Amino acid sequence: MPTYQYRCLDCNKRFDVFMTYAEYGARPVVCGHCGSAQVQRRIGRIRVARSEESRLESLADPSALAGLEDDPRALGRMMRQMGQEVGEDIGPEFNEVVGRLEAGESPEEIEKSIPDLGGGDGGLGSGGGLDDF
Repeated sequence: MPTYQYRCLDCNKRFDVFMTYAEYGARPVVCGHCGSAQVQRRIGRIRVARSEESRLESLADPSALAGLEDDPRALGRMMRQMGQEVGEDIGPEFNEVVGRLEAGESPEEIEKSIPDLGGGDGGLGSGGGLDDF
């Protein structure tokens, strides 16, 4: 039987009602806390299953990448979202870099303070910098 979520307009309490599809709209709903008939249906959260390819394509949208070079916080947010979409633990270095970007630290400052970032010689584009993430 489906669960329908409601909020009482008199006491502001939230509650669930179990009823069949046939009962919905035909059976009156009253608040289980105060007995009021002044209730409002709430729409619960939904989840949409997406393929990994679809999730990664949405991250590669060119409009979402505009301005990242000039805004470390936006770059950090985008990197965190990418890490969540991948669904794997990328490791403590990644989390540290993303946290520092989100705090507003520039990629150059981060690379200077973590010279062996990514296991290379630490330069951007040289196989050992933030470009590896």
